[in-house]
Amino acid sequence: MVRPAPDGHPTWRAYWEAMGVPAEELPAGAGDIPESIVDPAGRGPRIWFQQVPEQRTAKNRWHFDLKVGGGRVVPLDVRARRGGEAVDGLVEAGATVLRIKDEPDIGLYAAAMRDPEGNEFDIV
Repeated sequence: MVRPAPDGHPTWRAYWEAMGVPAEELPAGAGDIPESIVDPAGRGPRIWFQQVPEQRTAKNRWHFDLKVGGGRVVPLDVRARRGGEAVDGLVEAGATVLRIKDEPDIGLYAAAMRDPEGNEFDIV
């Protein structure tokens, strides 16, 4: 089932813009059509197909966002603490931190990481 944009926004792009996501992080066309699918029964994870500006030069791989913070209904400081704890545990397990995005002005805490085989994923 396609997941509609939240809070009555007509598109995901409109939602992201309303949240304050900078224009340079939204490539042309991103969020203008549905990019997420969800389990209609609500048991499985949401899968988001994110458009990125750069071309792939190697084999495409899945990129997962691990939603450990609890979503935007949870206060940012709690999400950031949960995310930081998850990052620490994953580093102990062999993952590498690529970058941390701690942007309270837009209510964002996220960590881009890489597993030992080079697959990238995010903690949100």
